[in-house]
Amino acid sequence: MDDKRLAELLAQAKKDGRNALTEPEGVEILKALGIRVPVSLAVKSSRELSLLAPIPGDKVVIKVVSPEILHKTEAGGVAIVPNNMQVIKSAISDMESRFKAVKVDGYTINEYVSFEPRLGHEIILGYRFADDFGPLVTFGPGGIYTEFLAKTFKAGAANLFLSPHGANKDTVRSAIKGNAIRQLLCGGLRGTKAAIEEEKLVDLLMAFIEAAPVFARNGITEFEVNPFVVMNGELVALDALAKLGSVLGGDGSLSVGKDGNIVNSAQAIRPVDKIDKLLKPKSAAVIGVSDKGMNNGRIILRNLIENGFDMKRLYVVKPGSAEIDGCKCVPDVASLPEKVDLFVLVIPAAQAPACITELAEKDKAESIIVIPGGLEEKSGTEALVEKMRAALDASRRGKSRGPLINGGNCLGIRSVPGLYNTLFIPDYKLPMPKGAVAPVALISQSGAFAICRMSKNPMLNPKYTITCGNQMDVSIGDYLEHLADDPELHIFAVYVEGFKPLDGLKTLKAIKKITDSGRKVLFYRAGRTEAGAAASASHTASIAGDYPVTKALLSQAGAAVVEKLEDFDDALGLFTAFNGKTASGNRLGAISNAGFECVAFADNLGQLSIADFSPHSIKKLEETLGTAKIGEIVDAHNPLDITPMGDDELYAKCFEIIMNDPNVDIGIAGNVPLTVRMNSLPAGEGHNEDLRLPGTLPERLGKLYEKSTKPWLAVVDSGKLYDPFVLEHEKRGIPVFRTSDQALAMINLWLGRS
Repeated sequence: MDDKRLAELLAQAKKDGRNALTEPEGVEILKALGIRVPVSLAVKSSRELSLLAPIPGDKVVIKVVSPEILHKTEAGGVAIVPNNMQVIKSAISDMESRFKAVKVDGYTINEYVSFEPRLGHEIILGYRFADDFGPLVTFGPGGIYTEFLAKTFKAGAANLFLSPHGANKDTVRSAIKGNAIRQLLCGGLRGTKAAIEEEKLVDLLMAFIEAAPVFARNGITEFEVNPFVVMNGELVALDALAKLGSVLGGDGSLSVGKDGNIVNSAQAIRPVDKIDKLLKPKSAAVIGVSDKGMNNGRIILRNLIENGFDMKRLYVVKPGSAEIDGCKCVPDVASLPEKVDLFVLVIPAAQAPACITELAEKDKAESIIVIPGGLEEKSGTEALVEKMRAALDASRRGKSRGPLINGGNCLGIRSVPGLYNTLFIPDYKLPMPKGAVAPVALISQSGAFAICRMSKNPMLNPKYTITCGNQMDVSIGDYLEHLADDPELHIFAVYVEGFKPLDGLKTLKAIKKITDSGRKVLFYRAGRTEAGAAASASHTASIAGDYPVTKALLSQAGAAVVEKLEDFDDALGLFTAFNGKTASGNRLGAISNAGFECVAFADNLGQLSIADFSPHSIKKLEETLGTAKIGEIVDAHNPLDITPMGDDELYAKCFEIIMNDPNVDIGIAGNVPLTVRMNSLPAGEGHNEDLRLPGTLPERLGKLYEKSTKPWLAVVDSGKLYDPFVLEHEKRGIPVFRTSDQALAMINLWLGRS
């Protein structure tokens, strides 16, 4: 299928100004794609029947052809009758009498395709254009099963969503591997034969994948076959529904690029390369700083100073003041002594458009962080916003290419290499991490989401924490695309409520680039339900898309997609702790001092397997257990249960043997710290334990974790009394979970096998 051929097939419909194709027109597209369709003949009325060539078979299917009837079966526009001229004429005459009030182009007499109407033997295959991800291909159960199974099966089990970007036969084979419909069609069930060869299904999907961008460029918004059926080992299309519209955007925001792909023209002129200026500025200015007390602007100014920003190139736009906190003040934007890399705007939304306009017109900033919300939605500011947009567009077509804008409705950015922090939360409410810089970029539409993650992960010090609010300019996809080239970033943790047009596609491309390089992308997509979508729209003025599609596409690109906030926090901590460690397989080595936990390990393996300890490891474990006087009651097998009789030293020695075993790829160290043999409490009344003493289990395990190249984690299944015990592990970089099932779920997520 090429653009010229498709344009020819669409010419009449577009000339008529129709928003849908008739079925015969849709069938012609299928033929052009090389897809098998029933033999079909067309007539204008029942009077033309005598001119027809014969249709094969004992029965035929009569269908009305009308641009006003898209769902013919429901309208009574389909009839299955004996292949007899008089009967066919009678059936068409009956339709003619019933559809007098409808524009009818004619009728088709079609070959009757015999098939088994059972689960898996009717499939739906289609294309649609999504604003966020562009052209998409969908596959799943067809006929009467479509809606039922879409709601009943978990995502991916029945319905499949594919992006043409980067898709080939190998990616299609991988995507359909776990699909229930593929198994019913191609895998065969016990006592049955496969209905079709898998490669025929792959070829069919590839036909739609390759055609999808051509459909989009030519204004097809939907193209659906429901159903394809199996006949003699072949897939035959029984119906075709096609809708037309402008996917290129009436405002010119979307257009066809030089490479033939659809691009967001409005976003294409943005100077996204200035993200580097935004994240690592050498000069900055803040407007909205109080000289009388602490407001958000003053907090941001103080943050920049405390982070070590060069105060000689840090300015405050404040008429009537000469200096605030040692920084030079200027009366207005025009008086700035230099064009700053970063301008932080903390004034009310109603005043923001005029300030941005002046910055653009006078070329005074490379980038702007817009803190206030409601900038483009505030009633009464329409004229100012229009002027602002015009000024931005004009500046971006000039030599300087204008400023790049982050926000509005955001908390801004904390950039360790940029020496600044605009997250205007007082330090006593949110102490900023001081430790080693983690190779992490936390990118969030929601500022509150970002600071909550920082609060719950106090020992994590991300290189970048970026909150971009309603993405009025720079987007989630822009940040991922830019930061994908930063070799110091190994983990990208992303929260998004909605994508701008085609920004979902940009995000997919960036994720693929990141994960192909062996790095991790963690994603939380909010607005998954109708209620959630409404809440996110009211918060950020973003449109939340179809979540099952989003999850499927992000996962196929290589992202780890979570659906619970708890999982996001746990995965962020685990991915960071496991950075630099490598699992060459999925063989698990496990230890605990509680029998129930060993059983729990085995019950929650997911895609993991229990490793077989090597003879050498078994011998060393037996010797170690024997020395500890519990060799007679403990067998050296995996998972290893050292019972409550095991102390800190025995536990650490046994686990080190396990992690050194060549048959173990990844480990889990479960501990129920209530046993009196463990030194698991801080000093206190009523006992002689003290976690500060040398030789404690966290200290021993910390040394093992530091030198281990294999990933492993700890589980401390106990109450709040043992929080200090957990903290001692975490201080040494060991990821700790409070239940074994959650720990194993996160290991599977890290391995990419959730």
